[in-house]
Amino acid sequence: MFVRVGRREIWYNSGVVIPVIDPCRPLEFPAGVPLEVEVGCGKGRFLTGRAARHPERRFLGIERIPERVRCFDAKCRRLGLANADVLRLEALYTFHYLLPLHGIDTVYVFFPDPWPKRKHHSHRLFAPRFLNALHHRLKTGGRLEFATDHAEYAEVVAACFAADSRFRRVEPMARGPEEWTEFETLFRGQGLPIHAAAWEALADPNEQPLAPLTIAPEDEPREGVARRESHGKEWRLAHAEGD
Repeated sequence: MFVRVGRREIWYNSGVVIPVIDPCRPLEFPAGVPLEVEVGCGKGRFLTGRAARHPERRFLGIERIPERVRCFDAKCRRLGLANADVLRLEALYTFHYLLPLHGIDTVYVFFPDPWPKRKHHSHRLFAPRFLNALHHRLKTGGRLEFATDHAEYAEVVAACFAADSRFRRVEPMARGPEEWTEFETLFRGQGLPIHAAAWEALADPNEQPLAPLTIAPEDEPREGVARRESHGKEWRLAHAEGD
């Protein structure tokens, strides 16, 4: 169910091993099946719940922390879910290279790290670079669902989307306690306000292909980053833990 360092493989909960021949080629998903993706899926409370309620849909979680990936995998096996997978990789790279072009119905980003210190703001997920990759992956009419307990970050994310004419703000989905994430359950239990929002992808008649992704060392995520490393003609995926 996860990228194996140096082996160029992705494990799904079905136990099937799919070789990653080209780490810049989108993964294949069943044609005609709605696809939903959660960034930072944690232990899978939200996504596995949706997968259990919607067996006709496909679900992909993206998570960097190995222990959370293992918990997600165990939960899928325990519930007998064949329609939910998890990818251990960094979100920006995944959206830039590995997701199908205009193939996603909904992306969920709930309680991402707000990186509150000014010197760390460049590590935040929501920036023009991510929105550009996001738009290339969402279907026209597809949605980004967002929630955070951090008021300042909620304003930053809203401003980021407002500056991009390829998205329009819509009402966020209604979620009951059974669809709260682990963090949301904790924050709501503490009485913290939750800031939820959603945006819909619009058609872009002037869309251009994504340029190769380049990230300066100072902009790499501090807690872990997926890197592409070239060794002659061979490519491999490497996961570097935080420094």
